[in-house]
Amino acid sequence: MARASSGLAYPERFYAAAADVGFDGSPNSNDKDIGSRFSTDVALILYALYQQATVGPCNVPKPSLWNPVEQGKWKSWKQLGNMVSAEAMRLFVKILEEEEPGWYSRASNSVLEPVTDVQMNHNAIVEPIIENRNSFAETKTISAENGGLIETQDIDVVSEGLGSVVVYDQWTSPPITGQRPKGRYEHAAAVVEDKMYIYGGNHNGRYLSDLHVLDLRSCTWSKVEAKVESKSVETPSPVNITPSAGHSLIPWENKLLSIAGHTKDPSETLQVKAFDLQIGTWSMLNTYGKPPVSRGGQSVTLVGTTLVIFGGQDAKQTLLNDLHILDLETLTWDEIDAVGVPPSPRSGHAAAVHAERYLLIFGGGSHATCFNDLHVLDLQTMEWSRPTQQGEIPVPRAGHAGVTVGENWFIVGGGDNKSGASETVVLNMSTLAWSVVTSVEGRVPLASEGLSLVVGSLNGEDILISFGGYNGHYNSEVNVLKPSHKSTLQSKIMEGPLPDSVSAVHNATNPTRDLESEFEVGQEGKIRETAIDNFEPMYTQKSKGGETSEHILAMLKAEKEELESSFNNEKLLSLQLKQELADAEARNTDLYKELQSVRGQLASEQSRCFKLEVDVAELRQKLQTMETLQRELELLQRQKATSEQVAINAKQRQGSGGVWGWLAGSTPQNADDA
Repeated sequence: MARASSGLAYPERFYAAAADVGFDGSPNSNDKDIGSRFSTDVALILYALYQQATVGPCNVPKPSLWNPVEQGKWKSWKQLGNMVSAEAMRLFVKILEEEEPGWYSRASNSVLEPVTDVQMNHNAIVEPIIENRNSFAETKTISAENGGLIETQDIDVVSEGLGSVVVYDQWTSPPITGQRPKGRYEHAAAVVEDKMYIYGGNHNGRYLSDLHVLDLRSCTWSKVEAKVESKSVETPSPVNITPSAGHSLIPWENKLLSIAGHTKDPSETLQVKAFDLQIGTWSMLNTYGKPPVSRGGQSVTLVGTTLVIFGGQDAKQTLLNDLHILDLETLTWDEIDAVGVPPSPRSGHAAAVHAERYLLIFGGGSHATCFNDLHVLDLQTMEWSRPTQQGEIPVPRAGHAGVTVGENWFIVGGGDNKSGASETVVLNMSTLAWSVVTSVEGRVPLASEGLSLVVGSLNGEDILISFGGYNGHYNSEVNVLKPSHKSTLQSKIMEGPLPDSVSAVHNATNPTRDLESEFEVGQEGKIRETAIDNFEPMYTQKSKGGETSEHILAMLKAEKEELESSFNNEKLLSLQLKQELADAEARNTDLYKELQSVRGQLASEQSRCFKLEVDVAELRQKLQTMETLQRELELLQRQKATSEQVAINAKQRQGSGGVWGWLAGSTPQNADDA
């Protein structure tokens, strides 16, 4: 049994939130003005979710173009499609909690949470224990695993501390002492030296900033009182602890790094805070380069000395699928433009790194749907791929948590818009084969959204530790699972060295392959495996009793010969592609030379044309000058003609005066007088 509290359950919680926003009981009424409380985008999505939850999918006619407000409301509602009412209620409450964390306190200052017992495992024998002065039931022995009994050699009984973890591959609730943190989800957790640290989260719509530590040896909670140091040039600037949720917590050297997260007053860019475990002080790290936009619900993965950040949701409710890397040695940001098809924008997904080279992304959700797809990023080539998953593929989910133990990736919790995911699953990152470790029943923290999951150690063995989560109420329980060799080897039961073609990720560049695999041959003859279809015969079944070792060797030899033949064919195809590439490059060289020649001729023609234009300009100027001289010549000719006419007239007058003077008897004047 595990302790669970009901709180204000749905749909009552939704109607309380709707009343706080200003919607009354009728589907189409909205008497209060919510525009002054929320941005336009948030107000529209709240309206749409309310209509979806109370009325259903939008079937009303589209409003008139003259009414843009009603058109915006209709469009927001129509985009929700066939979203179920329960999911619309959940999203309505979640968005309200992110926008106004104090709404729940206004609705109800104190909500009684009755304690109920829900069954987590089959055939359990329960014994009452005392935790924080509260009596509840704890699972002491669980004998059901996928419908069968656990073998006796898998049981390891220890008496103190986490000694209540008495079985493998089953979740148990160990006795915990000390001041337990309040229930929360979307918090962050990390383990440093047998201590699990819990920071921040969301409780009743309020972002939290408290830091708690669970001593895994004594199973005792305690609260860490953070100090604030004065500003100094040598050390990072101190910062007040900003309440946040949806952030990530990464141990680095002697610090805990808190990356990103939703806050009441979000910054424009992503912030990185550091908690010094030695002096107990929070500080803001000064980073360089172009930082990502602020967000929450992203994944942050430590790869060597770098942090790989993917996806999330920004302060405007926009889903992201961008990729950024922070170098922890230089504190420099780098935005990565990877090739291939990346995962769709999402938040609440899980990420893990395999062989310090491959980043795996699983699940997550958008505003209206959840995913169960698996994407792989090669951190050397920065190329996305989507390999084929094998085994029992998990149901779509978001808000789950994951940790790696060796080459196995354990996934716990989350939900699929309808219910919490009850199965704890494991992915072998070499074979990409899923299997179910165990499952829980009822409304328990392990089947909730926003829980945390870390890896600790118990008597030299790895243990999984979960805390918190939200499934209608805020949980604060600690649950522990001790994975067995059985669960970590289910996807490759056959022991001994495996062919290199088994690994779809770790040996992605190996030339051998499974007969049903699909390959792409690059220009350099590199063979990349992109899918593993029908991957079953050797790794998901046990060898039959009637098969002898000689028969198996013969089968392996035949398969090897066939693989070698396929590989030779691929090499031949690669050589042909290389020859075609060389021919194409030769043709390209000739075309380039011809292009250069044409460019030279064009340049000569351009120079000749320029000279001709200069000559034409000079001729035009000379022509204008000749026209001016012609006009002046015509003027002089007219003047000359006028002068000649005047002279002729004068001679005529002179001749007429001599005749009349002779007739009158006057003496003619001499030539000089005339």
